[in-house]
Amino acid sequence: MITTFPQGFLWGGASSACQCEGGWDEGGKGMSVGDVITGGSRQITWHDKGDHEKKYSPVGAFWGDITIDACGVPDTFEDEYYPSHKANDFYHRYKEDLKLFSEMGLKCYRMSMAWSRIFPHGDDETPSEDGLAFYENVFKLCHEYDIEPVVTLSHYDLPLNLCVKYGGWKNRALIDLYVKYAETVMTRCKGLVTYWITFNEINSVIVENFKNAGMFENDDKSLAQAAHNQFVASAKTVMKAREIDSNNRVGCMVAYTLSYPRTCNPADQIASLFSKREYNFFLDVQAKGEYPYYKKREYESKGITLEIEDDDFDIIRKGTVDYISFSYYTTGLISVDKEGEEGDKLGPANPYLKTNAWGWGVDPTGLRYALNEVYDRYHKPVFIVENGYGNKDELVDGKVNDDVRIDYMREHLSEIKKAIYEDGVDVMGCTTWGVVDCISLGTGEMAKRYGLIYVDCDDYGHGSYKRYKKKSFDWYKHIIETNGGTL
Repeated sequence: MITTFPQGFLWGGASSACQCEGGWDEGGKGMSVGDVITGGSRQITWHDKGDHEKKYSPVGAFWGDITIDACGVPDTFEDEYYPSHKANDFYHRYKEDLKLFSEMGLKCYRMSMAWSRIFPHGDDETPSEDGLAFYENVFKLCHEYDIEPVVTLSHYDLPLNLCVKYGGWKNRALIDLYVKYAETVMTRCKGLVTYWITFNEINSVIVENFKNAGMFENDDKSLAQAAHNQFVASAKTVMKAREIDSNNRVGCMVAYTLSYPRTCNPADQIASLFSKREYNFFLDVQAKGEYPYYKKREYESKGITLEIEDDDFDIIRKGTVDYISFSYYTTGLISVDKEGEEGDKLGPANPYLKTNAWGWGVDPTGLRYALNEVYDRYHKPVFIVENGYGNKDELVDGKVNDDVRIDYMREHLSEIKKAIYEDGVDVMGCTTWGVVDCISLGTGEMAKRYGLIYVDCDDYGHGSYKRYKKKSFDWYKHIIETNGGTL
């Protein structure tokens, strides 16, 4: 009986620059979309150039507030807290954090680079040497600890200038600017980074149009154009990566949230099928190199005509990814009958699942389902690059007893093992989110803690930022030491 994971399985942890790094105005870094989002419940507002009237965002799913004056310069709010400005202070504490990662035994560290730390405005002629040197130092230290960097090039961190000046990803000009950025960092980091991811949760453009794409428009045509432009940019980057270093492996990444049919009503089955297409579309294009028939029909029925250049689809076909990665936290239910529903944005609550403090269902079996579905559809290696348990952890006498997180991790890792050995899925690894407590993307708070390492900081940036190992730290360390044999 096989008790351990395959040799070479990438046990890791994950984070993002906009949620961890801080140092928002240091080392030549420019402003990103995250740097103008405040904590709390204020809505985003905007001043168009030449228009002094405030315009509210058409989407209310933001946790911050922006105002840009007639010259396109961001205003600041002295009475507001901007979580990303310091985040968990990785920019100044990366040596301390990587030492802890080494002690934990991590085989890989999935992180992101801030585009605006390399090209402060996104369209600069030359890159920032300070920014390049920072990441080069991080990657070199990773290798000193035998930790493989897994690097996401764009993780909700678009340079703000590309939002203000170009209107975000609906503008095709961003394609070549992105590829220039990718080529710059891949050339500089040749031999230091082998695993790349082009866009974090690329399918989130349909719900996070500002954070993902630097856009306030959320109409179907604008979102479709932004997605298309990112597809072309990703494919060009894949081809460029192979030119730079034949050892490079480039993956795509989606937010994977299964929606089970609520009932056996055939209409619910159809609704579930259609909901899967919200992420399958993005995987189809990047893994198969073509737009699926159902998306073509949808665009036709909505009268959407994309701005496409002659070689776009040839590029998309040639630039398919080497592996597929995704985030997985929970699952939802979907039904055509809305009567009596109680739940959250994922739909009605699933009575078969326990939930966390934020009402998210804990569904380890769903992860096995997801792994099988992805591998069956695309026949490419699969990498779980985000999976974790958000909890209101408490530090007591320098310790955090997070048994509920340990249970979550054990149950999900056990399902991964089943997917590998019972089902035959090629799983590259799993990086727990977020290995160090970081600010929440959805709310900007620190109270929603995912880390195996506690950070002494509250929702308003108060605290020493000192790191403390949680109980889950030692548990995960032992799991890695035994290559999963003690699950």
